[in-house]
Amino acid sequence: MTTHYFVPTTYHNVIGSLPPALRIADGDTIITQTLDAEGHDKDGIKQISGPNPMNGPIFVEGADPGDALKVEIVAMTPTRDTGFTRSVVAANVIDPEAVRDLPPREMTIWAIDRGALTVRLSEPASGLEGFVLPLAPMIGCFGVAPALGQAISTATSGEYGGNMDYRRFGPGTTVWFPVSAPGALFFLGDCHAVQGDGEIVGTGVETTFEVTVRLTVEKAARLVWPHGETADDILTIGNARPLDQALQHATTEMLNWLTSDYGLDKRAASHLLGQVVRYDIGNVFDPAYTIACRVAKKWLTKR
Repeated sequence: MTTHYFVPTTYHNVIGSLPPALRIADGDTIITQTLDAEGHDKDGIKQISGPNPMNGPIFVEGADPGDALKVEIVAMTPTRDTGFTRSVVAANVIDPEAVRDLPPREMTIWAIDRGALTVRLSEPASGLEGFVLPLAPMIGCFGVAPALGQAISTATSGEYGGNMDYRRFGPGTTVWFPVSAPGALFFLGDCHAVQGDGEIVGTGVETTFEVTVRLTVEKAARLVWPHGETADDILTIGNARPLDQALQHATTEMLNWLTSDYGLDKRAASHLLGQVVRYDIGNVFDPAYTIACRVAKKWLTKR
């Protein structure tokens, strides 16, 4: 197995069946540096316009439609000392009559202390003096080429992954994507230093990272929507609008996973989910919303 230091020469604002920028073997590791969501590199130089420029695509030998691409997020290291957010919550996450009272949406700069691994407002807002957050790296947008030769904007998401903005997609998490194109054609970008559930201001703390991922093919998988695994949980992702449709996709995928891999029939899986399921909101800002359906591993015995 080989480690590749991937330096992109072009970036993409779509995830799709584009000519590969790199070909790798099954099980290889990639180390690459990302741009921020507006296309600036680690030195603040704008390389491409947004939204969410992606590195890739990466062609993984042996990946065929019907397989799954296993993506292990090995490490994420910030590569600059600043990030940015928008300054107020998005209009769609509050009551309509409250929107008129919002202040103007502006860019806000955050300071990233790469030694202390903390994030803070560069100019604290009134009442938030001393507000310091621990660095919590996550990948906002990543996935594989969609079916039917489509090229879909990095502003949104679907079965293939995309702009899910789910804060548990950070180091130590493994994600599986359903492969729809030869080679899978993996894309990666839009990393955040920290973000709350829902990305309700329209951003996390957007910045640049060096990201290490390991890409492995799992043959003849039964995925429709992305799967994930952390140290403590398994999870499934649904991307859609309205929010209840995203929840339906995520729950259906979890129900199928529990019956196929954990030896439960639909009744037993329903009993389990009814009492221990947890739902996380990944994104409620973009065209497709993201819901994660999550179950603690302590309740499961894999078949």
